[in-house]
Amino acid sequence: MIAQPRVSLFGLRVSMFAIWLAVVGTASLLLTALILYLGLPTFYIYGVIGFVVLLNIIQWLFGPYLINAVYRVTEADQSAYPWLYQMVDDVARRSGMRERPKVMIANIDLPNAFAYGSPLTGPMVAVTSGLLGRLPREELEAVIAHEVGHLKHRDVVVMLMISLIPAIIYYIGYTLYVSGLFGGSRRNGGGAAPVLIGIGLIVLSFIFNLFVFLMSRLREYYADSHAATVVSDGARRLQRALVRIMALSGRVRPESRVRGEQLKMFFISDPEHVVEPYVDVERVVEELRRSKPGPLSDLFSTHPHPAKRIKHLDRFIYA
Repeated sequence: MIAQPRVSLFGLRVSMFAIWLAVVGTASLLLTALILYLGLPTFYIYGVIGFVVLLNIIQWLFGPYLINAVYRVTEADQSAYPWLYQMVDDVARRSGMRERPKVMIANIDLPNAFAYGSPLTGPMVAVTSGLLGRLPREELEAVIAHEVGHLKHRDVVVMLMISLIPAIIYYIGYTLYVSGLFGGSRRNGGGAAPVLIGIGLIVLSFIFNLFVFLMSRLREYYADSHAATVVSDGARRLQRALVRIMALSGRVRPESRVRGEQLKMFFISDPEHVVEPYVDVERVVEELRRSKPGPLSDLFSTHPHPAKRIKHLDRFIYA
């Protein structure tokens, strides 16, 4: 039986929208005040914004090709993996997706999975060779549903939009800092003002990045919720899958895990989250359920603390 949430997903949607609105609104007010205070020409600000936006759009459009190269991703052979194609088809259909994601295999040892794509490539779901055959199929189905959830909710585009903000603020701060150091405008306090404001904007960009991390964690909760609602007993299966992936990651050499962290935001599980390689999965799930991570335990992380994910999925089990 497919679980129904005790708590509506409306709260997650509202939280994500509120964060996006707060970040965009604050950044807009900040840049407007900056223009007025320094008397900067409008084309300067818009030029920087346009440059950063263009870079990110190019990254979004062609990023999948880079991911394929970095992680040695190829399209799965349908004759060798007919069950995997069937699994992705079934999950995509139950998720209400019009376009079936391409089924990809990343030829790396790190056990993980991720979803990505752009208008040039279409949606794609990739499973690493380090995970195939090492995860029970019913748990892999929950993992696939999590990744399809990312595609269904288009949260990759949402992340692109919000991650533009700290990037824009950083570049404006950096250019002000450099121009002030090398004898910029003497208006409003001379060259010292642009230097100080530039440093302040650089620091502020790191603070804004904390909100990007928060949005990333919320999208993981949302994708976990999607898996719980489209797969039979999806919450329990995903709980076991997350623990098993962390245990399998514990068997991978540390240097391999570090290489896999280049694009860890895309992964279902943060490669840094590992448990003992050989554990009783149910016991670890229960230990995580009883643990009490601090409110700041995942402040600088793109993924929620594993214990928080387990407890979030409990909402669908004990509804």
